[in-house]
Amino acid sequence: QVQLVESGGGLVQPGGSLRLSCAASGSVFSINVMGWYRQAPGKEREFVARITSGGSTDYADSAKGRFTISRDNAENTVYLQMNTLKPEDTAVYYCNAVVVVGTNIMGYWGNGTLVTVSS
Repeated sequence: QVQLVESGGGLVQPGGSLRLSCAASGSVFSINVMGWYRQAPGKEREFVARITSGGSTDYADSAKGRFTISRDNAENTVYLQMNTLKPEDTAVYYCNAVVVVGTNIMGYWGNGTLVTVSS
């Protein structure tokens, strides 16, 4: 089992920055990939960024050049640095962890943290 707790959301003006954190606990040694997803009001949850245990990263087109995902393995924490925020970035941001054990793939989610971009 893996538990995820997000923090760092809030209200920010367009063009501003925020850094989200996701602290993992439990069977953290088994996590293969950690990532961030977001869900705006009335929309489906969508992928934002992911980072593998080896440090490889992947971003949605909407995040490229503005967002940076990183991880602190010693602290079992993943970060999402968000710069040049836009009103369309307003959403609840969810942390995700993927665990692969043999042929079993398990996904875990945090409860989310709200990011509001507005003047």
